[in-house]
Amino acid sequence: MSNFTPTPFTVPVYDLMHRSGEMREHELDITVPEAFGNALIGIPEGASMHVDVRLEALHDGILVSADVQTLAKGECGRCLDEIELPVEVDIQELFAYSVDEAFDYTVVEDHIDLEPSVRDAVVLSLPFQPVCRPDCPGLDPETGERLADFPDRKPKEIVDPRWSALAGFQSSESDVAGEAAGDADRAEREKRS
Repeated sequence: MSNFTPTPFTVPVYDLMHRSGEMREHELDITVPEAFGNALIGIPEGASMHVDVRLEALHDGILVSADVQTLAKGECGRCLDEIELPVEVDIQELFAYSVDEAFDYTVVEDHIDLEPSVRDAVVLSLPFQPVCRPDCPGLDPETGERLADFPDRKPKEIVDPRWSALAGFQSSESDVAGEAAGDADRAEREKRS
């Protein structure tokens, strides 16, 4: 009894097996059966994915080249707005005829399953910290409001209380520097007179 279960990512290759030099192309329009991605962004369950597949028969297996296009959904890592990012990745993998440690993927019962390689390529292409735009200012740390909604407001600088003792040194150094500049100006005026 076989434990092979076809998935939406499964492609039959019986007409290519052991026919080196043969080539076939397929277009797959897949409804993603299970969500994948990271905590902030990913491909949701039920999303559509288009895969252009090129299968080439080789002596050791089937060489698969694929272009994957889909849409990732998530939220901005700074302001938490919902975002959508187009995802386009290329994959190329060899699906071997025999199980061998040298190959990651194998042909199973005259079929290849693209899901693991597509999943890996798509997830690795997703940004670790997605943003709605490169200059997104994020959220106000005190109120939690989006700073993009209030472009004139600047966030209040919060000083760590552990550094507050140094604030006195900064003001006294600037006072000393200002006095020194004033002394230099007076000396210059006295020279001229």
